Amino acid sequence: MLEISGLHAGYSGNEVLHGVSVTVARGDMVAIIGPNGAGKSTLLNCISGLLGVTSGTIRLDGHDITGEAAFRISRSGLLQVPEGRQILGDLSVLENLQLGVTALHHRKPTHDLRRVYTLFPILEERSQQRAGSLSGGQQQMLAIGRALMGGPRLLLLDEPSLGLSPLLAKVVLNALRELNREGLTILLVEQNARAALRATQQAFVLEQGRIVHQGPSEALARDPDVIAHYLGQASASDKAANQDSAKSMA
Repeated sequence: MLEISGLHAGYSGNEVLHGVSVTVARGDMVAIIGPNGAGKSTLLNCISGLLGVTSGTIRLDGHDITGEAAFRISRSGLLQVPEGRQILGDLSVLENLQLGVTALHHRKPTHDLRRVYTLFPILEERSQQRAGSLSGGQQQMLAIGRALMGGPRLLLLDEPSLGLSPLLAKVVLNALRELNREGLTILLVEQNARAALRATQQAFVLEQGRIVHQGPSEALARDPDVIAHYLGQASASDKAANQDSAKSMA
């Protein structure tokens, strides 16, 4: 579904990505892991059209979308859940979800409000609540739900477990696994490498703007070099993650 070839990109003349190539097969859930500053968010922003590329190509279903405007890419069904959620805090939960529909344009919806509420029941309970008053975990659920309302064919997620307790991070990743089992193709950037490898079928390791490992997630989780350089770091990060309050699950 997605083919990235020889991608170079950066900011203000400083190159961040150096010839990155990634493929995502239809129906797969794929992880991009690596340390902070490796270029993971930069890669997602290039795919979504939020950041221009210096060279290389990005193809969606065989169509070259390199350099396309972000709104056109989203209308094609490639949607991104950004790092930090970026929900509209002064609007209600329901209003945030309804805004996601604007990405549909002329496409048919793949997920409706009822499916989002089934996946994340807390959003239905708090549908009239101001979105900015939600906990971090609930805001992450809302950001995912908003993207689902836009009818994604390919869903990109940037650090969905960032700032969440291990319990809420597990809830969010389990929801993504369920969506993938239903057929949604997912590309996941995640600092918690252990959790990402458990949740996905394929993975790529990005280090200083270059792909240094790739393959089945299960195999990478057993690779001595990956364990030594990335999984220990992810485990420590997981232990140090900010804690959501227990009542956020209520």
